[in-house]
Amino acid sequence: MSEQQKITYTTIGSSEEFHREYEKAIEDVKKDFGKLYPNMIGGVPSKSDRTVEIRSPIDRRLLLGKVQQATKEETTQAIELAHKAFPAWRDLGWRKRVEIMRKSADWISANKYYLTAFMSFEAGKNRLESMGEVEETADLIRYYCQNLEDNNGYTKPMQRTMPNEKTMSVLVPYGVWGVIAPFNFPMALAIGMMSGALVTGNTVVFKPSHDAPIIGAMLYKALREGGVPENVIHFVSGSGSEVGQTIVDHPHTQGMAFTGSYQVGMHIYKNFSTKYPKPVVVEMGGKNPVYIGKTADVEAAAEGVMRSAFGYGGQKCSACSRAYLNPAIKGEFMTKLLDKTKAIKMGNPVLREVFLGPVINESAYNNYQKYVERIRAAGGEILCGGVVRKDGDLGHG
Repeated sequence: MSEQQKITYTTIGSSEEFHREYEKAIEDVKKDFGKLYPNMIGGVPSKSDRTVEIRSPIDRRLLLGKVQQATKEETTQAIELAHKAFPAWRDLGWRKRVEIMRKSADWISANKYYLTAFMSFEAGKNRLESMGEVEETADLIRYYCQNLEDNNGYTKPMQRTMPNEKTMSVLVPYGVWGVIAPFNFPMALAIGMMSGALVTGNTVVFKPSHDAPIIGAMLYKALREGGVPENVIHFVSGSGSEVGQTIVDHPHTQGMAFTGSYQVGMHIYKNFSTKYPKPVVVEMGGKNPVYIGKTADVEAAAEGVMRSAFGYGGQKCSACSRAYLNPAIKGEFMTKLLDKTKAIKMGNPVLREVFLGPVINESAYNNYQKYVERIRAAGGEILCGGVVRKDGDLGHG
């Protein structure tokens, strides 16, 4: 692919070279199906015999790999090792940390087609959405590095109140951060939470989504390949009630970053900082409206709403969930929106022509059906869709 073209999460078109490279990567990814992905604590693979099978939401017959499930004791070990590693990582200096993190971003860019193809299989994203996220992952690392560099490590002299005074504003890291990532952006949102913490001198215990943990394991590998020390970053996959709660409860965890459900996010927010103030960053999604006025470009508005509402099945906090329309353009807008929605190609998102793939898991699959039933029971009208597709291979996803 030419250097001038870069796939983003909103890219519509792409080059033939992109598709050739992606399809080559599919074959490489398939060769690795079924591998074991261990927890990595202090750079050492866990010896736990507790594993779960990770199967593709596209086709449940596809075994992508097996991922170890960390125990409470292993999670505690990771936190304590990260706590001990904190002073040396903090004292390394921001310039060296920036150098290391940029190497991690470069590793992601060098392996972006493999990561993209695997994300399609594990998260169910189409090829453009997957590549957009992988590119964003590398960009986020570089963004935080650039911010730190542009601000001289956020060490700034302050104004004097008297001639012999010298006062500095200094950015000081906290210690161990727990990072719990979601399934819908298993690389970009994970690294968005991790890279800011790491480059500023904190250590991290990383728990990936239980629906996309293999991508999380690959992100851990990217950080280690860049040179992040073994005790500075730890990878612990497992349940929220065991692994996640252990991270939240441990006294050495000095900061929390979470993206996911409102219920879990509010639980962390209310229970993490109980003895003294500690930072908690929680993103819990939302419901996003769009307002379309009478002077709008109706064609562009319909295209935007369709792509926002149904891209990745609406499984993202940025998805358009409702539209407020000026009566003057309602008829034209609805006609265009329905035409565009009916033209969506559904199916296996690995295929070039497919825009809309599966939902992430059985719970989501069942919930979508319940929502449709509730709409009909309340007297609502389904204008497009509202049925489960089970034809051919779709019956296995």
